[in-house]
Amino acid sequence: MGIKAFFHHLRTTRRLILTSALFFCASIVVGWLSTGTIQSILAQQVEGLGGVAQRLQNSEHPQWSFFVFIFFNNAIKCVLVIFAGALFGIVPFIFLIVNGMVLGFVVHLQADMGRSMYEIVVKGLLPHGVIELPILIIACAFGLKFGTNIISTIGASIGMKRKGNGPSWKDFLRQTLTVSIWSVIFLFIAAAIESGITYRLLSH
Repeated sequence: MGIKAFFHHLRTTRRLILTSALFFCASIVVGWLSTGTIQSILAQQVEGLGGVAQRLQNSEHPQWSFFVFIFFNNAIKCVLVIFAGALFGIVPFIFLIVNGMVLGFVVHLQADMGRSMYEIVVKGLLPHGVIELPILIIACAFGLKFGTNIISTIGASIGMKRKGNGPSWKDFLRQTLTVSIWSVIFLFIAAAIESGITYRLLSH
């Protein structure tokens, strides 16, 4: 379960990670260009997040409140999205698309409000996003891998594939546990950066 094992599992899943990254980037573009019903749905999502942020800002210790919320929100969702991939990969796919669209919509909204792309990207996203976004993509990739393994197992059980070609569930679950643990560790670091560095940068 060491860091070497984590990166080894990433290499063996690189195709799904690349696929997830491409879907995420495409979703950002869709969120940026969204209109009509999609725009309304995304606006509701952002409004809900804005309400949460306002309550955290008004708390007795805002930075600590932001850290706790960001860490547990991201960590729980990323671990859940990996194991929810057992539902044929549907949940991680939707999670990937929705988060990409929300990000694209928020960046476009901030730009329309007069903020420079430097402030939005370099100050608002880059410090923590360089860790948080890849972890999100990795979690979704392993969720999709969970789904493909389920499909392969079902296919093998009904004779569509030879049973020898099915996934080794013991090895896969060990991989999943390793990826989950390191994802939580990296998200802890990202939450510390977002509630510390990003918070300070955007406050000035």
